[in-house]
Amino acid sequence: MKRVGSCRALTAIAGAASYASVTLLAACTVGPDYQRPQADVPPAWHTDSFWRVAAPSHAPISPDWWSAFGDPTLATLETQALAQNQTLVAASAHYEQARATLANTSAQRVPEVDLGATASRFRISQDRPLTNYATPTESTVQNNIQLGPTISYDTDLFGRIRREVEGATASAEQSADDLANARLVLTTDLATDYFSLRELDAEIDVLNQSVKLQQKALDYVTTEHDLGSVSGLDVLQQKSLLDSTRVQAQLLLNQRAQFEHAIAALVGVPAPQFAIDAKVLDAKAPAIPLGVPSDVLQRRPDIASAERAMAAANAQIGVAKAAFFPSLTLTPGIGWESTQFASLLSAPTLMWTLGATVGQVLFDGGRRAANVKYASAGYQATEATYRQTVLNAFQQVQDGITGLSVLDGAAKQSHEAVGDAQRLLSLASDRYSGGLVAYLDVITAQQSLLNSERQDVQIHGQQMTLSVALVKALGGGWDASADLANARHDAQPGAQQDATQEAQAPAR
Repeated sequence: MKRVGSCRALTAIAGAASYASVTLLAACTVGPDYQRPQADVPPAWHTDSFWRVAAPSHAPISPDWWSAFGDPTLATLETQALAQNQTLVAASAHYEQARATLANTSAQRVPEVDLGATASRFRISQDRPLTNYATPTESTVQNNIQLGPTISYDTDLFGRIRREVEGATASAEQSADDLANARLVLTTDLATDYFSLRELDAEIDVLNQSVKLQQKALDYVTTEHDLGSVSGLDVLQQKSLLDSTRVQAQLLLNQRAQFEHAIAALVGVPAPQFAIDAKVLDAKAPAIPLGVPSDVLQRRPDIASAERAMAAANAQIGVAKAAFFPSLTLTPGIGWESTQFASLLSAPTLMWTLGATVGQVLFDGGRRAANVKYASAGYQATEATYRQTVLNAFQQVQDGITGLSVLDGAAKQSHEAVGDAQRLLSLASDRYSGGLVAYLDVITAQQSLLNSERQDVQIHGQQMTLSVALVKALGGGWDASADLANARHDAQPGAQQDATQEAQAPAR
């Protein structure tokens, strides 16, 4: 009897589960299916004669893009920042929250089973109302012991749960893209601050070298003045220039300290405990593979995040529309009830139920319609944000390309200006020693050389920081190990045709 009763109960529950499965398969999903909107993509970047696109034109993203700059100190700082930066820790925690939300939402697609147990001892009143006038009531004391699971299953007839899962999935993917974007912003901001600091190191070094040169000139003019060969005006002019150069070098030390403190915050170290030794870099910005503009849509994590936000917003429209339709919840149950623990799990104490709850809103004053309008407007907002993010990305890449082209030409002219200033100072010094010109010409030549050298190192620093900005605009660095394989692919017959087709293909 025990086995037969249990089997019948299980058969009943299996029948309910089968009914739920059939109902689920017959269900529909309301709301619009998501389709990624097309973005206008230019066929190529606008370049000029200064710019040379590196080969290959497209390479995979590298997680340690900064290694292409060949600076061990920068690499150490980047590693430290990725391990200790608190903004990145927060972004990682938000990603874990999004994954937990997805798991919680996905759990709604399966039945919920709760195990309940109650035990009570109670006395029934003798003076309770009669249910049968022929039978007198009596006062009794007895036990009531119940044990059994309760099952609740939302059939999701019109796809509310499926849309919620769809939205939670998109939100989790968006959070992953936000984490990738936080990593990209962190590493590029750190590199920008680092190269700005190194540019100040080089500029301070130029000023210090100028101080030494001007000090020698002051000693020479002072000696000439002591001998009566020159007036005190020449000495004062040289001393004034020397003092001004020292002041400029001192002011740059404060700017350098600001960048050093910013780097300390990025790598997760208190500013008073952090220091970077001064060093003049002799490095050039690496060639950055550009690829076609459509690559930016695939590589930039902020664009990917904006696109996933659209998918999540689109799913919310389906959730809002599903509220207009009936809901069906199945609540089968099985359990045992007895007055004695010893006989609790016997066949006679078995009990089971089959039930369903249907709900349908008849009037809500327009609340659900307002929710649909709200969700639809939210999708329109995320779509506009996506398109603007794409436009901003193209602007930033083009700014980097144009800026590096201009700086490339300016660097060549700056090198020539430094050489000209050096020759001018040498000529002015010789002519002054020969008594052919006033000392003011030497002062002017010294100032010209200092300005040219400072401008030269400033341009080099701008090249390094703008290269980092271009890396950020492109969505990250590139995998140098893949360059050779891509170059070999480009050399194969038909590779150029494939590349042309890729450039003309619409953005996905």
